[in-house]
Amino acid sequence: MAQHNELGKLGEELAVNFLKNNGYTILETNWTFQKAEIDIIAQTNDTLAIVEVKTRSSLEFGLPQDAVNTKKIKLLTKAVDNYVVEKDLDINVRFDIISIYKEGKSFVIEHLTDAFFHF
Repeated sequence: MAQHNELGKLGEELAVNFLKNNGYTILETNWTFQKAEIDIIAQTNDTLAIVEVKTRSSLEFGLPQDAVNTKKIKLLTKAVDNYVVEKDLDINVRFDIISIYKEGKSFVIEHLTDAFFHF
């Protein structure tokens, strides 16, 4: 497996643990619909959190969350619409980003809630 794939997998594991430690229930990981993949679908209280995880080995090329572009947002929106219909859910939906980057020998984890709005 390529090094960037291993880093991405580690980032998703760190994000799942972070969410669990903060009271979220993990419903799905790496859920796909057509060309879209939702990294994590989690629930807290009456909110479905659609979480995009971005992991970087350094900040040399900018913040991890800066990699979430309009195309990715549209794909996520289409996928979550399908998920909510498929599961017949009546729940608030929120789009989050968990940004992870390496600093020294440890990782910094930042949880951005309502990172972008459904359009």
